[in-house]
Amino acid sequence: MEHDIFFSISQTPDSNGKIPSESQMFSNYFEQLQHADKLGFGTGWIAQAHLSTETQKSNSKPVVPHWQGEVGLCTDFPQLAMESFRKTTNINIGSAVISILASGGPIAQAERIANTVQFLSMIDDKRKLNIGFSAGRFEFMARPYGITPRNIYEEMAWPALRGQIFMEASEIFLRLLRGDTVNSDDIRKTILTRDNFRSDEDWLKVQVAYFAETKSEKVPESITIPNRYNFEDISIVPKEWNREQLELVAGTHDPRAQEFVNQFLPVKVFNLSITSPEVIDDTHQRMSQYFHESGGEWQRRDMPRTSFVFINDEEELTSSQQSEAAKVEASSALEAYWNALEGTIDPGKVARATNNALIGNVEEVANQMVERFHPEDRIMAWFDFFNHDSQRVCRNMAAYMNKVVPLVEKILEEK
Repeated sequence: MEHDIFFSISQTPDSNGKIPSESQMFSNYFEQLQHADKLGFGTGWIAQAHLSTETQKSNSKPVVPHWQGEVGLCTDFPQLAMESFRKTTNINIGSAVISILASGGPIAQAERIANTVQFLSMIDDKRKLNIGFSAGRFEFMARPYGITPRNIYEEMAWPALRGQIFMEASEIFLRLLRGDTVNSDDIRKTILTRDNFRSDEDWLKVQVAYFAETKSEKVPESITIPNRYNFEDISIVPKEWNREQLELVAGTHDPRAQEFVNQFLPVKVFNLSITSPEVIDDTHQRMSQYFHESGGEWQRRDMPRTSFVFINDEEELTSSQQSEAAKVEASSALEAYWNALEGTIDPGKVARATNNALIGNVEEVANQMVERFHPEDRIMAWFDFFNHDSQRVCRNMAAYMNKVVPLVEKILEEK
């Protein structure tokens, strides 16, 4: 197994309702990052966010109306990535994930990434920048950049259409990174059909809206959506940068999108912490067929497995006390998270997330890891989840790498 780490830098209330300052949050991040570097984690994945989550609650259509604090403080991943490389020696840095629909869209994002890799190669020609990219989980972050319905039928087609915009943006992003000269006339066209929608009823609403707005002679069987991005020939600079130091990962669960992006470059995939084992196995099987040939043979490590880690190895507690304390910590954090996202606690989601999380003392976490993960999996461990006690987070990281990982390897060798 390989072991990565995820940093949310999420400015949320702690168990006492106190929200740390921005400077304290970044101080915690760098302390944990440097500790992760010394412990031997492979890649430090950083969550990126845009715009204030608190402010969006006053919008007419808030996406997360009950969130307290800011969902994330990393609003400029390239800058934080470079600072992270400078403060460490061995660990790779990755985004989990940048939105290619926000911050100027796919063209601006492609130039930023190329520049970042070029600067990285000037200080370290061995480590890699891992770019996880997506449409962005929280829609409000892309709205100011024009990612909103332009007419009634686009509004009826949302969010299916938003997924298509992501594919249009992905082609632009990837081809520019590849070094192509690109023109919007060459980019895929978005054509909506029944296949894009979950039900006949959803598709009918779009058809009727299109018929009414365009005054068509008949209800269409397909609807061509004008390009979101329009431009003549462009290419990005820098052009001469080491593309071997860039790895790409798509943050989408849509099989069609995962396959589409691999037409251009090798693009790995993320999974969510609540993804079922069946979907994970199906994704591995499918990606072994569609992974871009220049990336070599698809491996299980090409899909990092996100997992909450609630480990308790506190010295003053007995083994059973550590186990119970970890369960309490996990339940409290997960319920707070889902409540913040949805406004109501969904017991099903909490239970599913708990079942996929690693919870307990050292021995319990090791056994859970062996039971739930393939020996060749790459785990993205999440320790700072609703936890601002940086010293405790660092102790948990140490217990994981120094005790759990060796125990897992021992169990696997004995099998």
